[in-house]
Amino acid sequence: MSRAVVLGGGFAGVLAAAVLARHADEVVVVEGDHYPSGPRPRRGLPQSHHSHVLVAGGARALEALLPGTVGALLARGAHLRGLPGDALILTADGWFRRMRTDAHLISCTRGLLDEVVRRRALDGGTVAVWEDTRALGLLGDAARIGGVSVSRRGAPPETVRADLVVDATGRRSAAPRWLAEIGAGDVEESAVATGLAYATRLYRAPADLDAAIPAIMLHPGPDPGRPARGATLFPVEDGRWVVTLTGTRGGEPPTDEQGFAAFARALRDPLVADLMAEAAPLGLIRPYRDTVNRRRFFERARLPAGFAVIGDAAVAVNPIHSHGMTVAARCALRLDEELTRHGGIGPALFPGLQSALAAEAEQSWRMAVEADGERAGAGTGEWAEGTGAGAGAGTIDTAGAGAAGRAGAGAVERAGAGAVERAGAGTGRDDAPRRAPNAFEREIRTRLAQAKLSSPRIAAGLFATQTLLSDDTATDKPEIARVLTGRPEPLLTSEEAIGQYPGLAAWLRSRLATATR
Repeated sequence: MSRAVVLGGGFAGVLAAAVLARHADEVVVVEGDHYPSGPRPRRGLPQSHHSHVLVAGGARALEALLPGTVGALLARGAHLRGLPGDALILTADGWFRRMRTDAHLISCTRGLLDEVVRRRALDGGTVAVWEDTRALGLLGDAARIGGVSVSRRGAPPETVRADLVVDATGRRSAAPRWLAEIGAGDVEESAVATGLAYATRLYRAPADLDAAIPAIMLHPGPDPGRPARGATLFPVEDGRWVVTLTGTRGGEPPTDEQGFAAFARALRDPLVADLMAEAAPLGLIRPYRDTVNRRRFFERARLPAGFAVIGDAAVAVNPIHSHGMTVAARCALRLDEELTRHGGIGPALFPGLQSALAAEAEQSWRMAVEADGERAGAGTGEWAEGTGAGAGAGTIDTAGAGAAGRAGAGAVERAGAGAVERAGAGTGRDDAPRRAPNAFEREIRTRLAQAKLSSPRIAAGLFATQTLLSDDTATDKPEIARVLTGRPEPLLTSEEAIGQYPGLAAWLRSRLATATR
């Protein structure tokens, strides 16, 4: 009889358990919390009150693991919004035009997402869940893990034998300490601070606007030396909106009623503030500050056989990039592939398992560290050429000198302007000072940054990368050449951008007419 034990019964843990149930005779999930009876926040998930979206790459992986789950979420009231076809996005360079791509996000409360996924993953009866049970440590030595020590509901420690132990306990994982206690050595760790904080509140949406609302993302403007402030509004189930306000050091969003509203009103565009004013607040304003990007390089350590780490316990990126659940789903899918390839749990599985899992998180880690490292390195708290979507659609604004800039760098070099990345001020990758861009380079950079707002081909590539649908960074050379040599599309005004969504535009006009009577 083979047994696998999963430590942690959150999103990553239950997906890992569902996979392991196909390859082991017995699977036990050790969960320190008690699951709520419905789709509600739970104590063991500090971020459960905040915005959560599942981006396209995660939805695809989730559907491959548990077919029908996306449909079940939508049937329970989750919202699917195309990017940028169903999203009203203001970047540092301007508003996105409405364009159809394969990228999308699914928006709902974390409580609903967890309940639907948990039931579909665990309802087969082949996985035992031990709630209110605390993992105390690993059993074994530096060569082989043979189980875990746990305490159920405060009872004395007991031993649980296992052929494979998977740590899915999240950001607060004690795995490095547990490994050190059995002589397995240290685990290298890297942390990249963000200087970012955010605050979230739920609202009851006006009944006549619930179905018409797009996802809304207001990114900070190009204001060097000043704190970066932004906001998102996502529709969730039961006629509600979740609003998140974001700010970097020195510009953190307040959590009092008046301050929260004033912060939203002071943003580059008043749209989110206007919508908040017409909606009914539900519950408290909840702050969140644990946004450090943290990676534990278990794949570089000499891990004992029979042990693996998955999800945020290994790689946890700033939640604003909305990649955590997607990476967890992709890792679970890779776990299934590795188990199948190696014939189940056994000696052939262990040597390369952690490296395979780490590879699924590499793209997300690289994107987050690039965007947040630049912001933190600026030293002033400003949003250095990038913002996540406030737990939304990833680092969309990095296209200024990032995604679109990188895509066009080769074309620009051949045009004689030099790489777009070199055109920026500051320091280069080798920390050497960059020269200030000349007028021609600034023009090239501006055209590339604005091209993402109106070019369907550039937008498709950008959003495919940001939603982890693709890690292909190949340049669309003909399209880059077109935007560099052709006449730029005019930037949209706020009125024109909102007018792309007739239901929202009509609703706002009616409110304005009422207010001026």
